[in-house]
Amino acid sequence: MKVGYHFKLQDGRKIDFKVTDQPVEATGTLPAWTRLEHCQCSNCPLKTSESPHCPAAVAMLPVVEAFQAEDAYQQVEVSVEDDRRGYIKQTTLEEALRSLLGLKMATSGCPVLSELKSMAVHHLPFASSDEFIMRSVSHYLLQQYFAKRHDLEPDWELKGLVERNQRLQLVNQALWQRIHAVCQGDSNLKALLNFFSMASSVSVSLESQLRKLESRITG
Repeated sequence: MKVGYHFKLQDGRKIDFKVTDQPVEATGTLPAWTRLEHCQCSNCPLKTSESPHCPAAVAMLPVVEAFQAEDAYQQVEVSVEDDRRGYIKQTTLEEALRSLLGLKMATSGCPVLSELKSMAVHHLPFASSDEFIMRSVSHYLLQQYFAKRHDLEPDWELKGLVERNQRLQLVNQALWQRIHAVCQGDSNLKALLNFFSMASSVSVSLESQLRKLESRITG
């Protein structure tokens, strides 16, 4: 998997990022907020002796440093390409960062966020809340179908999906705390809050979200 994000800001600056399915290696001197024990997630299974730095924080670091002083609501042109197709959109920096950070988090090597890695392989940039719910539920149900094919007990009631997103909420909250002190602007913070609210919708209001989708799909 190779995904490129290309930002063109209104002042003419261009900033590029490449994301693969391989975790970013922690090299050189990294800021204190990336250390594992700094605002470590309450459900983090990692130990400092094995992983001195938070994998998700290391993956997010280049994005945080590039945009930490930027206004979240400024308009940017963003083009995204993978091995199959390309996308381009005029949008707010906040929406673009939400999309990029979500992808980086899922492919960071974090044991909890890695539950989203298989979705990241089929990354959809700039996904709306409805699209996020549709993709999350569809992907989870496909996993249950394959579980049944391998003689495992499938979870058609989506209980595991709700539990998964509750785990992800804890990670999102801790990551927000990590970068809060270093962001001079509000772009990264708003992007994380937006991503967090979308993940929350799967666990807090999944049934109401499904009813909305049902009315659209069944007519």
